[in-house]
Amino acid sequence: MRRRQEELVMAQTFRAAVIQAASIPTNAAASAQKAAALVQEAAQQGARLIVFPEAFLGGYPKGASFGTPVGMRKPEGREDFRRYHAAAIDLDGPEVQELAEATKATGAFVVIGVIERDGGTVYCTALFFDGERGLIAKHRKLMPTAAERL
Repeated sequence: MRRRQEELVMAQTFRAAVIQAASIPTNAAASAQKAAALVQEAAQQGARLIVFPEAFLGGYPKGASFGTPVGMRKPEGREDFRRYHAAAIDLDGPEVQELAEATKATGAFVVIGVIERDGGTVYCTALFFDGERGLIAKHRKLMPTAAERL
């Protein structure tokens, strides 16, 4: 009986990795390649669950005001937003495919924050990858903060 309990405990334990690395904010493709390499590295060290920071792909707009002081909108802010939108990723794009391939190769479960582009809107989204099935779910942040509300 005790041996069976130990076997059950062993079957339920796993190693998780929390990735604390910087992305390349203006280059989603390079960030996806970096993320895939970090997935490989963490999996080689035995991680079965790998979690990345918010907005690892697509660039977090830290410090960006998008030229929007209260009551007005400046032209340079529109250009800032255009660049932010252009740096975001599409869920059917190559960055998501790269991560799906990395999770398939390792069998890991990966959660990664992205800036998702959908039409003219961007969302701060968490993507969930299963090693066997690829991208299985997403969760969009419903209440954006600060200038993200624009």
